[in-house]
Amino acid sequence: MEEHIRNSETRQFKAIFPNTLNSNNTLFGGQAMQWMDEVAYITATRFTRQRMFTVNTEKIRFLKAIEPNSIVEVVGRIEKVHPIKLRVKVEIYVEEMYGQLRKKAIEGIFVFASVDENRRPKKIDYDFIPN
Repeated sequence: MEEHIRNSETRQFKAIFPNTLNSNNTLFGGQAMQWMDEVAYITATRFTRQRMFTVNTEKIRFLKAIEPNSIVEVVGRIEKVHPIKLRVKVEIYVEEMYGQLRKKAIEGIFVFASVDENRRPKKIDYDFIPN
């Protein structure tokens, strides 16, 4: 199970350009949350290979403002698995585009439910998951 969790980890990189900034000239929080939800969804789907649906988010923490001319890495990891739901921890790391500094900027938990083709809750198929 631990290896399967490691193998479903998802990473995306984004460059911070003017079209993603708010009036404070930092990354718009809604844009960051969209990226986080996307990475969480991909992580959950890679782990289960089933239809997944975002149920809620928990403890979204904005730790550091993300400024222009930065690169961010959005990382999703399975945190906990239940019979129908699972939790994905998502972290955004910011690094200087033209320097070496790298720090965690945002973190949060995304909860997903497995659903069938009619969008009804469906048990996660553990037979699929390698031992």
